[in-house]
Amino acid sequence: MNILDFEAVIFDMDGTLIDSMGMWHDIDIEYLGRFGLDVPEDLQKCLEGLRYEEVASYFKERFGIRDSIEKIGQDWLDMAEHKYKHEVAFKPGALDFLRYIRRAGLRTAIASSNHMDLIEKILTARGLREDFDSLITCDDVKAGKPDPAVYLTAASSLGVAPEKCLVFEDIPAGILAGKRAGMTTIAVQDSYSAGMEAEKRAMADGFISDYRELMD
Repeated sequence: MNILDFEAVIFDMDGTLIDSMGMWHDIDIEYLGRFGLDVPEDLQKCLEGLRYEEVASYFKERFGIRDSIEKIGQDWLDMAEHKYKHEVAFKPGALDFLRYIRRAGLRTAIASSNHMDLIEKILTARGLREDFDSLITCDDVKAGKPDPAVYLTAASSLGVAPEKCLVFEDIPAGILAGKRAGMTTIAVQDSYSAGMEAEKRAMADGFISDYRELMD
């Protein structure tokens, strides 16, 4: 695969661009612990692809939390902000790859289920905000993955045809969203979704453990 055959690269964020899925698991433990609850084993799979607001709604309904959806979401933002700014690392080779595609003149976007405020803050804190031409969230399009809307909207915002976009994703729902959008989709290794690796490999157009695998 020649990266320079594409005109744009679109990244999911958590577990794809940054190594943050374990952080969210820790937040789930801490948050549910406030209510004397444990994290169910099936929680990750149940939340796969949901929009940020939908996740808050799911928590409220499943765990009987009396707080409003808005307060649940804000509590998560407060818990995650410091970790995103200071503790979370980028995936192996991600920054080198980002510099590589930017030097080559490719357009770049993030298409994420996360909250826009957190996306903006981590990119700004790490000095990377200007390296992305567009930021789109599933809340912007009112549809979670595997619906392709977030990827199609990202491509439109970049002015690039879907077939000229390369997508990076870490979970099956995201991979399916990229494929449904008509884009070449690469699965990224992530320890949090290690149990889904065979499924990811079968669905995606390629699989990487380090972004430098794709650089000349």
